[in-house]
Amino acid sequence: MQKKQINGIQQIGVGVDDVMKSFKWYGTLLRADVSVFDDDNVATYMSPYMGGKPHKKRAILAVNLQGGSGYELWQYLDRNPSFPKEQINLGDFGIFIAKVKSRDIQRSFKRFKNNEAEVISEIAIEPDGKKCFYIKDPWNNILQIKETTDWFLNGKSDVGGIFGCTIGVSDIDRARKLYSDILGYDRVLFDETGIFEDLSTLPNGKGKFRRILLTHSEQRSGGFSRLFQSSQIELIQAVDDYQPKKIFTDRYWGDIGFIHICFDIVHMDALMKECAEGGFPFSVRSSETFDMGDANGGWGYLEDPDGTLIEFVETHKVPIMKKPNIAIDLRKRDPKKPLPNWLIRALSFKRMKFD
Repeated sequence: MQKKQINGIQQIGVGVDDVMKSFKWYGTLLRADVSVFDDDNVATYMSPYMGGKPHKKRAILAVNLQGGSGYELWQYLDRNPSFPKEQINLGDFGIFIAKVKSRDIQRSFKRFKNNEAEVISEIAIEPDGKKCFYIKDPWNNILQIKETTDWFLNGKSDVGGIFGCTIGVSDIDRARKLYSDILGYDRVLFDETGIFEDLSTLPNGKGKFRRILLTHSEQRSGGFSRLFQSSQIELIQAVDDYQPKKIFTDRYWGDIGFIHICFDIVHMDALMKECAEGGFPFSVRSSETFDMGDANGGWGYLEDPDGTLIEFVETHKVPIMKKPNIAIDLRKRDPKKPLPNWLIRALSFKRMKFD
């Protein structure tokens, strides 16, 4: 059997109550204005996480072509999505923060302030020495804007896409059996315990935590790897008296919040086998080829030790233009070979212009 291949983070799912309003916000302020797909198929396979039945939905994969991963903006069409019943705090189990690339942290900070975004911190320095600040989207999700040096395009935008996230866990060492041993985040950028100034303005941010920032020592390969680039996973564990809760307790997948992190992969069967042998069996598996708007591929989900949903997508086709019918068929290419830059840049034909 062939070995699994992880090409990078494809997207983080964001549950919203108005997909077009969210696309405009993410497209305007975070420059994620390219719609890779716009899918309104009924969600069926995720029924176990949606109250046991299919639901109508609409999902848009919004991407910033400067470099990094996208946002899958996901909205129920047949029910009102639920907001958290109580405040979500740092240390709660699940995806708490999405990490967004900045090429000029001072410029980004000034632009968000001038555009009346909800900036919830000043510029601070993380334990890895990088500058960052935090904002909230209109759905109360927290995003960290952090300086980085690797880019796919050197355009005018001061921000790129997602390059990771912060996940609350109950036991970092147990969680690393999935994130480090299987997903390849094996390089430690820092591992510290204490009270952290850069977290102090976040909900419960003055508590005591162990936090570990991970990246991958192996360079990612595959079709869109140049766009996705390198990424980071930060695991954070409360070590004081705070009793964490699951972010999606008594709520459905697709409700308001960060609903999953998704990896673009090749050789799904090999990955499923390795995950099962490592104690993380898939809980959901789509058909081998599944349509997502004009795009298609196969996908599946598993849970980390605290129930956070991890998605894997084996992409088959990505549309570039409807007229003429131009699409990328990744099944006809060497799975390790990156797509040429001009072909990825051609996704700009799918850029949305907002009023």
